[in-house]
Amino acid sequence: MRFTVDDGTVVPAVSAEQMREVDRIAVEEFGLGILQMMENAGRSLAENVLALLTRDHARIVILAGTGGNGGGGLCCARHLHNRGWAVDVAVTRPPDPAGAAGRQLQVLEAAGLSPLGPEEVPLAIQGAELVVDALIGYGLTGSARGIAARWIELTHEHEKRVLSLDVPSGLDATTGRHLGPMMRPERTLTLALPKTGLMGVGGALFLADIGIPPEVYARLGIAYRSPFAERYWLPITAEKDE
Repeated sequence: MRFTVDDGTVVPAVSAEQMREVDRIAVEEFGLGILQMMENAGRSLAENVLALLTRDHARIVILAGTGGNGGGGLCCARHLHNRGWAVDVAVTRPPDPAGAAGRQLQVLEAAGLSPLGPEEVPLAIQGAELVVDALIGYGLTGSARGIAARWIELTHEHEKRVLSLDVPSGLDATTGRHLGPMMRPERTLTLALPKTGLMGVGGALFLADIGIPPEVYARLGIAYRSPFAERYWLPITAEKDE
């Protein structure tokens, strides 16, 4: 399985396990900071939000988990807030204050953008033009559960437009299966490399550069040529090998 960009460049797909190893090498052996990668992801996510909005002053709700995916969503919220957009933020639970996602939340709260209370989330989803799905990411095992599952179901109930970060929440990033509720995005912005489970996902698919050097992929034997050139995110297309 592979993906291509508009100039024909092939982009290899990776499993969740391979992506974990890419992240580990980038951080532990190359010294790339998690906050650096999160900032790159969040900024590109914000640009994708703006590309999807159909009217000025639209309301956006960002549903965030507590890990790296959620941190990218919180970073996106800050970039949108800085530009004057109406943003609501909901977190499944408060992230670890010492972690990268927790630090993103601290900046948001210092800027006056605090997460919604649990009772406010259903109305926020109902009133949003766009739901940004930053709930789970590639680390899902099993099915979406608890608050995340409920928010996915609410998004479906209100037939909301969805932009997912990395992979649609509820999707197994390696196999493409889902055992419970799953977001159905009109666009997914996947990070660094596409995940094998995205092969059959509906909606438009985009790939974002989060600053990982090609030499990281080479350590894992992944044949990689950067597709980004002058762009930090671009559309990709799934192709199945014959």
